Amino acid sequence: MKKPYIKKIGEVSGIAVWRIDGWYIRQHIDINFNNFGQHYRFKYIPQDEFWLDRQARSGEEKYFIEHLLAEHKLMTEGKDYNDALDEGGKVEQEMRDKDKTVVRLREKLKTDPSAVNKRIRQKLLGGYSNKIIKTYIVNSNLIRSLYRMDWVAGGHDHVYRFVPDNEVWVDNDIVSKEKPFLILHELHERFFMSQGWEYEKAHDSALKIEHHAHEHPDELKKMIRTELNRQVAKGHPTTKYVK
Repeated sequence: MKKPYIKKIGEVSGIAVWRIDGWYIRQHIDINFNNFGQHYRFKYIPQDEFWLDRQARSGEEKYFIEHLLAEHKLMTEGKDYNDALDEGGKVEQEMRDKDKTVVRLREKLKTDPSAVNKRIRQKLLGGYSNKIIKTYIVNSNLIRSLYRMDWVAGGHDHVYRFVPDNEVWVDNDIVSKEKPFLILHELHERFFMSQGWEYEKAHDSALKIEHHAHEHPDELKKMIRTELNRQVAKGHPTTKYVK
């Protein structure tokens, strides 16, 4: 199978580590595949392989590989995925906590979180922003190290308490051709959560609208305009953060 393989990175404990085309997987195999995976989580991955999405920055690959090693070992022994995920997360977080930039910014968070967010934001996407909502490309590595290690792809202020009001954040690792589909998803989800929908219901609806856009890419720009134009400012005190 040529797709989705891009390049073999190496081997760890007898397991081949491959850089793969995550965009291809999310289009043709599994829309829920994220930065990395192993066989016991995603059955379409061979048992003796780890897959890292090509969008994963080289600085994070070492974190993901160690996470997968812990996860894979426990699931080989029959452990539940959630337990293995927790253990893999602990290993990954311990590695992230040793990064000098992360240590410095974590201290900064205690006194000036807005300054940290300025460091995280990389670019305002004017074409996906208006007077109500601002959409930014953000440093996903810092988010995973400082806020939530399970951050992937994107998010908004109705889900993540660390995202400022009226903002959508887009993972800087996402390849350019995938970004519009992700932004459509986040805007759709955010609107319905602003109307009182629970996250799971809004997320499922966003997945459906995203899937439709993949099947009808000629409608994508119009769909994004529709979602962007119906955004409402967050300000009511009853908002419940999901993460």
